[in-house]
Amino acid sequence: MNLPDHGANPMRLYKQLGVEAPSEIIDFSENVHPFGPPSFIEESWLDLRELISRYPDPDAEPFRSAAAAFHEVSVGHIAAGNGAAEIFTWLARRYREKRVVLIEPAFSEYRKTLEAEGAEINAVQLKVETGWRLPVAELANAVEGCAAIYICNPHNPTGLMVSKKDLVVLADACQKADCELVVDEAFIDFTGEENSVVSYLTRFSNLIIVRSMTKMYAIPGLRLGYVISAPPIIEALKSGAAHWNVNALSASIGARCFSEHEYRDRIIQTAKKERAQMTGFLIAHGCAVTDSEVNFLSFQLPVPKQSDKFFMDMLKNGIVLRQTKSFRGMDGQWFRIGMKSADAMKKLREEIAKWLEEA
Repeated sequence: MNLPDHGANPMRLYKQLGVEAPSEIIDFSENVHPFGPPSFIEESWLDLRELISRYPDPDAEPFRSAAAAFHEVSVGHIAAGNGAAEIFTWLARRYREKRVVLIEPAFSEYRKTLEAEGAEINAVQLKVETGWRLPVAELANAVEGCAAIYICNPHNPTGLMVSKKDLVVLADACQKADCELVVDEAFIDFTGEENSVVSYLTRFSNLIIVRSMTKMYAIPGLRLGYVISAPPIIEALKSGAAHWNVNALSASIGARCFSEHEYRDRIIQTAKKERAQMTGFLIAHGCAVTDSEVNFLSFQLPVPKQSDKFFMDMLKNGIVLRQTKSFRGMDGQWFRIGMKSADAMKKLREEIAKWLEEA
């Protein structure tokens, strides 16, 4: 099967596979929660609409200042991008024709953007036998002679957390090797800010943190992400950005999202509840499940060789899963599912239970 490298856009998937889409589809392939963006967007839409007729601020204000205040750093430590994906293109340009350590399986944009800039990839493979855990000692040795190492925390696609202790070990090794540590914290919101490494910026001048507003605030269509690092690195990264790269709606809405404390707590608790219930169900049905701490998890069927048939059968029943053929080391024999509403999760469990019983 020739499948896309990302989740979301399910109709493109049906068309690509030549499968007739049923009238009702539930998309578990993307990791945006199902409860919609904060209510202030709809309530303030008339005011927000006026921003369309004006050019945005070239430094993505007021978002940049709001992000700096939220993380208690100066605005010089922040740059905003048209989604975290744009920031990874800036980073790839920074590491052009240099050597970079990637931990796989990983978000496909890391490799794609780096290879487009001629970077040499030094891949370290996570293994199911060790629970997909980070081989910290191996990585500490691997950074020698490299310009950067990318760490996704929490990890996508498994949802596993890397401890701060392990990250400090890696940061120390990187600093000694003159290597930059890029930490992708796209899903850290679902675990609590206490797990972020932003507080280590003053200790490690080689630390680069990438964040996303998409997942927690359900605003993927606005495309908004940001990077936190030492001001000289921020200036170097921004030098490759297009003027007005963040639109006015994104900058204004993103700025207000930081104050949505009750909204975040509700989303975190709901995701945690659905993840626990889904994990228990899958284990009870003989599936292997990753020890996720976020709003998605990955699982493997009791008989992995049935994976392709399972994926297609689920599609025909309106259940879109994230296949893992583009995740090296998972190779299509695992599936990632984002946590959705209670009704959607119930439907998913029913369809999986039915399929396993018939299989």
